[in-house]
Amino acid sequence: MSFNLQTKMTPSGDQPKAIAQMLQNLNAGHEKQVLMGVTGSGKTFSIANVIQQTNLPTLVISHNKTLAGQLYQEFKELFPKDRVSYFVSYYDYYQPEAYIPSTDTYIAKEVEINDLIDKLRLEATSNLFSGDNNIVIASVSCIYNIGDPIEFSGKTIEFKLNQSWPRRKLLENLVSLFYTRSELEFKRGSFRIRGDQVELWPAYQDWIIHLEFENEILKNIIFRHPYTGNEITEKLFTLYPAKQYVSGGGPEKKEIYRSILSDAQKQVKMFKSQNRLLEANRIQQRVEYDLEMLQETGYINGIENYSIYFEQNRKTGDPPYTLVDYFKHRWGNEFLTVIDESHVTIPQIKGMYFGDVARKKTLVDFGFRLPSAFDNRPLKFEEFNQRTSKIIYVSATPSPFEIEQSQNHVVEQIIRPTGLIDPHIEIRPSNGQIPNILEELTKQIQNKQRTLLITLTKRMSEDLSTYLSDVNNTQIPIKVAYLHSDIDTLERTEILDKLRSGDYDVLVGVNLLREGLDLPEVSLVAILDAGQQGFLRSRSSLIQIMGRASRHLEGKVILYSDFISPAMKEAVNEVKRRRKIQLAYNKDHNITPQSITKSIRPKIIELVKTEKEDITQIDPNSLTPPQRQKHITALRKQMKLFASELNFEEAIKIRDQIREIENN
Repeated sequence: MSFNLQTKMTPSGDQPKAIAQMLQNLNAGHEKQVLMGVTGSGKTFSIANVIQQTNLPTLVISHNKTLAGQLYQEFKELFPKDRVSYFVSYYDYYQPEAYIPSTDTYIAKEVEINDLIDKLRLEATSNLFSGDNNIVIASVSCIYNIGDPIEFSGKTIEFKLNQSWPRRKLLENLVSLFYTRSELEFKRGSFRIRGDQVELWPAYQDWIIHLEFENEILKNIIFRHPYTGNEITEKLFTLYPAKQYVSGGGPEKKEIYRSILSDAQKQVKMFKSQNRLLEANRIQQRVEYDLEMLQETGYINGIENYSIYFEQNRKTGDPPYTLVDYFKHRWGNEFLTVIDESHVTIPQIKGMYFGDVARKKTLVDFGFRLPSAFDNRPLKFEEFNQRTSKIIYVSATPSPFEIEQSQNHVVEQIIRPTGLIDPHIEIRPSNGQIPNILEELTKQIQNKQRTLLITLTKRMSEDLSTYLSDVNNTQIPIKVAYLHSDIDTLERTEILDKLRSGDYDVLVGVNLLREGLDLPEVSLVAILDAGQQGFLRSRSSLIQIMGRASRHLEGKVILYSDFISPAMKEAVNEVKRRRKIQLAYNKDHNITPQSITKSIRPKIIELVKTEKEDITQIDPNSLTPPQRQKHITALRKQMKLFASELNFEEAIKIRDQIREIENN
């Protein structure tokens, strides 16, 4: 099936040339290339056109959940009839197991799983086996172990009309796919029986499947929406497992337990030979307890540390099975990988394995885990590269690594569809910079335009923010706020929206930076200490920061510095190069630049404002124990509502409030 790109937009600016060059590179066998697109040039739309014209199943990897969510919404709008999926870590909260030897502190694993994201993850893997027109938007969690795709695809049930289904066989098959029978609470991943009718709710979709039998012969397959009641009749339906990790159907469990116990005895013997009796006793007790729990309940907290024992087709040291392997299993090398903001995402992918192995090494060395814990891990970077072939690195500032990997096949997308050019840059001395900033802010406020001020330290951002708000400026008061990593994620989002709406005139921050920060109202970016060396003032960082002013017709950047660093010189030269190209294009094509206008999306909080005000501002200490429980239940309901809308910032805030109430 071909991809069906549906939009009223047509490629413009540099987009037609960029699309043609990317297609040409792919057709010529250049499997790795870079799309170097400036801020606001429509890189996502260009990639969408490449997907449509190549018909390649596509994996898009972003470096965080928020940006992945934005991309998911964009691709959903562009490909409404295709399988667009969202695959990120399903933890609302994740505290990994760890041990700190210096303080003899053991930290137990603690997680909260988001039910909606779990459903979306299952939808993604199920979609991959349902057709070829697949686009999966993923975070870097896609390089973590989720089990063998061969086993997942092998554990399916196909329902056809007039098919014979003995009742016992049907129930055994449903249970083997990890569906549970539930007559009272019917939810995703469960089934129930009503005479000759069986209803099941697939773990990965919103429709209930209604199966009608006559003398154990399937006569009707009806899809029913649980809320609207809408029905669709089908002749064929394939049911996928309720879990992604479906290994464990090979050797008998007793044999698996014997292997675990044998490895534990080896560790005990090793520790005793080193006269480390505490560690020997610790690992022996841990494994014995875990095995008892596995035998009694079939599950333990930390079962992933024993995953290698349950996997049939994988040996110790072998790479884990990840979402990338699902693509590889389905299409070989005939799929496309798009790495968004590659200059940030690639280092994350590279660093995942080393962070994971460092934490687990301490656990194993001190007797908290068996060496099998090392096998539940993310892919190493070289393993990731082996599993991906056709790659497009997307970034406004690609690193030398991506350019080298692409063998200099760099596709530039410099001309914006709106005709906007990169901001004008001025370099001013740091002496007298604050009075100069005050003058500029006065002009900005008079013109009803917004400003970003970038400092080097958190303390400096707070002090400058305080100074600007208190300064004796009777003519025009300055509405200012600071923004840095100590500000809660939710509060950060609210501050940015207040800047756009005009509640603030200026934001002061350390690293307001860069990827994903879309502020069309900002026309001035002022960078203090621009000539300092380091990550915050690197070539890439400076270009990304300056790009925040590129969505406004009057965009301008002021760099305050008494000297020009190499990074500063390179960044300024690059912006000048782009401006020259953009100005020439506009002149040749008689284009009048236009500012980007974008409405502020209403927050979920505004949609349920009354409910939130009522329950989150209640003092839990004033409640009786039964009232506290009802209050917690109401908070959980609202937390799930926010999570269902992918508003993780709000969900996290309410989750923390629930924890605080429960711990008091």
